[in-house]
Amino acid sequence: MAQDGGKFKQLELSVRSALPTLYARLSDADLVQRAKGGDRAAVDALIERYSARVSRLAANLLDDIEDARDAAQESLLKLSVRVRQFRGDSQFSTWLHRLVINTCRDVAARQQLRRMEELGDDYAEIAALGCDLSHGVVLAELRRELASELGRLSSEQREIVILRDALGLSYEEISRLLRVPAGTVKSYVHRGRARLRRGLEEYATA
Repeated sequence: MAQDGGKFKQLELSVRSALPTLYARLSDADLVQRAKGGDRAAVDALIERYSARVSRLAANLLDDIEDARDAAQESLLKLSVRVRQFRGDSQFSTWLHRLVINTCRDVAARQQLRRMEELGDDYAEIAALGCDLSHGVVLAELRRELASELGRLSSEQREIVILRDALGLSYEEISRLLRVPAGTVKSYVHRGRARLRRGLEEYATA
């Protein structure tokens, strides 16, 4: 009986060792379907398949290497949790790219807020020395106005402007990433910049 148990355990280990090879051969669609059914091995296979790509994308979107690493890890965690939300309206890679972009934007926003808080501490130190804070106040107000104007753009236009002007991606990179024609990307950037410029000019003259 113990011998039979040992054989069963060896068979189980053999099956488990073969799973990674089996899952590596499956398409994204098959893995997603299995993952939605609660198959953890399928989720792990998706993470392994896209881990390097997610890291490269995060590194391209964020200047700070630590921020990029955090964003990549957070994105892969979201993949494992939200894969059931993928409806199949687009390719899985496109859905994942969008998730990474949004995560990078969240990480960048958190870091910007942290930097502004640190900047606020610097202002307090300057104030203790009796220095003029008017320049810092103007910069803070200008940042808030810029964020407000960005909020008035459509979500797609805002994303393209941020990818171009805040993250420094080329028109071609944005086009490939979002699967939008390069001409459309250029048009959105031009119109978005014009609207931001008008809004900031109105703020400056108010």
